[in-house]
Amino acid sequence: MKKLGLLMAGGASAIVLISNLGPMVGLAISAAILYFVFKQFLKAESTLAKVGYGIIGFIAFMATASNFPAILGLAAAYVLYLVYKKWNASSSIVKEEEHDPFANFEKQWAELKQN
Repeated sequence: MKKLGLLMAGGASAIVLISNLGPMVGLAISAAILYFVFKQFLKAESTLAKVGYGIIGFIAFMATASNFPAILGLAAAYVLYLVYKKWNASSSIVKEEEHDPFANFEKQWAELKQN
């Protein structure tokens, strides 16, 4: 039953991830352009260059903002990663008991000393 839930969550997140691949690429490209324009804006010394970089930066910012729903794709990729980790995790946890005969004696001796 646990594997079925993981399969359903993984399938849903894979569909969301695939449907948001285009906006994710657009977000990455527009964010990179915005970063480089910002760096050039800070380096520019003339007013005309700053105005030009400001206009280009505003256009890049609008492109970045329009691709903001791609964050859902990033969240789906993270959920898919968690499903993958849970799927490969060992489902049986073995509790190891101590086989040392003196450990039981020490525990009982501590109980007797408390009383």
